[in-house]
Amino acid sequence: MTFHELHHGDRPLLLPNAWDVGSAIAFAAAGFPAVGTTSFGVNAASGRPDAEGASREATIALVERITALPVYISADIEDGFSDDPGEVAALVASLGVAGVNLEDSAGGRLVDPAIPAAKIAAIRRSAPDVFVNARVDSYWFHEEATVPAVAERAARYADAGADGIFVPGAADAATIEQLAAAIPLPLNVLVVPGLSLDRLGELGVRRVSTGSLPYRVAIDAAVDVATAVRDGREPPTATSYAEAQQRLVDFARRTDR
Repeated sequence: MTFHELHHGDRPLLLPNAWDVGSAIAFAAAGFPAVGTTSFGVNAASGRPDAEGASREATIALVERITALPVYISADIEDGFSDDPGEVAALVASLGVAGVNLEDSAGGRLVDPAIPAAKIAAIRRSAPDVFVNARVDSYWFHEEATVPAVAERAARYADAGADGIFVPGAADAATIEQLAAAIPLPLNVLVVPGLSLDRLGELGVRRVSTGSLPYRVAIDAAVDVATAVRDGREPPTATSYAEAQQRLVDFARRTDR
């Protein structure tokens, strides 16, 4: 299936979000057909806060490496790292990815929807095959956080050429169902505790992203290993060194071709 077709399968597409090459390799090895990046994880890995546009170079470097994997890659490019639609479109066209995630906020606030709409239209012209997942941050930042307001923004982005709509922060079944009914494109939400992948599919969701959750869980697990040894508890089991090393060897061979 193409990346676009994965959004129209029997179940919602579950998109795990990687923060470095190792996590992307592991997700691919686990059989996921597509892997996204997470701006939070990429920023955190270099000691920077999220959503300040600082992940541009790190994201480009990560994507450049992991596009060698035999899976579709979707890049989280925050707000495109520029206010110039042409610059955003040129960046997307240069990445060689199957999809991008483009948000409609900056500095923790919603922006005029005309701004991301112009970027989406420019991307559509420069990279027509890239799946543009337009992120509506109304619920994330608690601004204009109503179904009609989100649907209005989504309609602007759909008219500009978006392929999907991502509404992070929508976390109750009734709201998600209403959003899916009101938005004419595949709806993407974050993992919602208490709502399974199948249940989200019943509500009309077509894509579920893990966001920064795997990164945050990995950090917690790393701390737990160290504290378990310190406190005399048995440390958890993990993928063997040999297997983890072999994945990296195989990846290096693929990228050295």
